[in-house]
Amino acid sequence: MVDPTVVELSRLQFALTALYHFLFVPLTLGLSVLLATIETVYVITGKQIYKEMALFWSKLFGINFAIGVATGLTMEFEFGTNWSMYSHFVGDVFGLPLALEGLMAFFMESTFLGLMLFGWGRISKPAHLAVTYLVALGSNISALWILVANGFMQDPVGASFNPDTMRMEFQNVAALIFSPDAQAKFVHTSVAGFVTGSMFVMGISAFYLLNNRHRDFAIRSFRIAALFGLISSLAVVTLGDALGRVDYLSQPTKLAAMEGLWETSKPPAAAWDVFAIPDDIHQTNHLEIGIPYVLTPLIAHSFDTPILGMKDLEQQARLDTVKGIKAVIALQDYEQTQDPAALAVFRQNESAMGYGFLAERYAPAQDLNQITPATLPAVLDQTARDTIPNVFVEFWSFRAMMGLGFAFVTVFSLCAYYSLRNEIEQKRWLLKLASWSIPLPVLACEYGWIVAENGRQPWTVYGWLPTFQSASDHSAGYMLFSLVGFALLYSGFIAVELWLMFKYARKGPTPHDSHGPAISALFTTPNAQPPVL
Repeated sequence: MVDPTVVELSRLQFALTALYHFLFVPLTLGLSVLLATIETVYVITGKQIYKEMALFWSKLFGINFAIGVATGLTMEFEFGTNWSMYSHFVGDVFGLPLALEGLMAFFMESTFLGLMLFGWGRISKPAHLAVTYLVALGSNISALWILVANGFMQDPVGASFNPDTMRMEFQNVAALIFSPDAQAKFVHTSVAGFVTGSMFVMGISAFYLLNNRHRDFAIRSFRIAALFGLISSLAVVTLGDALGRVDYLSQPTKLAAMEGLWETSKPPAAAWDVFAIPDDIHQTNHLEIGIPYVLTPLIAHSFDTPILGMKDLEQQARLDTVKGIKAVIALQDYEQTQDPAALAVFRQNESAMGYGFLAERYAPAQDLNQITPATLPAVLDQTARDTIPNVFVEFWSFRAMMGLGFAFVTVFSLCAYYSLRNEIEQKRWLLKLASWSIPLPVLACEYGWIVAENGRQPWTVYGWLPTFQSASDHSAGYMLFSLVGFALLYSGFIAVELWLMFKYARKGPTPHDSHGPAISALFTTPNAQPPVL
């Protein structure tokens, strides 16, 4: 059994790596689609200002893409170095989407990014537009394959366990790719990226308008971003509801933790808690403020379906743990003796195998064979309690993400409305709000990732492989050194990203040599005022 300190340090390192990397991913997803939209307008209208917009925003896209790649490559290596048991258990399944992400998406995205950035004037307008669309397609296909891999961790479909190899093996590739969790998470994450890219473009454009700089450029960029952001923010809220529905069906413990639901709800009057302080130790909520008649239709999409609470889910977990203990003991017997009777017992209880692995943590000497009738109740209680994730973190991460999502709908609605009425320059308070809101979609995405991953605990593969059995057997000192090194390195990456983004965003668009004096005059600012926010 791996040292629990090593497991926690491994978890912390991967969490930091993923959260650092996810600072860059949403902007890449959203800005690539906005670039394709802007360049499409340029090709259709022939107006040079849209080319200038495409050139400027692609420069910031390139900076973000480069830093994002640097932070993302190490994550795949961490599966082998820090999570060797996980890699052995699901490598046959998990490796496919990661390989496809590299071959079909990352290489395509990287190759065409060079053409997009340096192909102006070297290839035709339609060809360059096609290249830009391929960059956007590659960025989002990359997200698809990563989320297919993650979807298997959340809802392991399309594979089965082979007791002879002790590994998960493919049964149905289509089921893996088109699993409800993977597809719901993909569209939700991609559209969240569109919101991030829209707020980024709109916020920087608002900064220019506040300071009377690059007015024509900023007005057009602001309007496109506001309209695209409004559509995207409405979509992300709707698709978030769809993803919640998937969690309700496949990960009931996550859903119950998101809602702070300790007791099974009583429809139709069950309240949805706007505010509460979940108490994980005593399994209750303090200072609840709820809205009656909302929870059941919100989650179950009906008015008469009870939503299972965490206490009842724990009771289900106790029953699954009994079966799981039988499955793991039979699996161990089969591994040693190849006895068909042991295999038959395993197959009968196979669906609960993960709960048997989870119970090993609490078994005497961490050996399921040493559990006696006297020790069994304590093992069942501890294992069942372990199946519930950190409710306080899950509850508030979900509400922070959701609250920000509705705030974005409001901000984009106001910005789109006043932009279409050509009154946005008079609404300086709204321009300031848009500028200061640039980092908020990234924060919402981080909260969303916490909801997804914290809610999956205590599993790396939901219901099959516990987290504490997935890590590599390193020393605590090694993991601490690695963790500090990654934290310092990635903090440096973020510092570089922020420095470059601030530098080029403050500098603003510069006229391209091929545009001639007319476009150069467009961006001169003889009466520019000092920056004001």
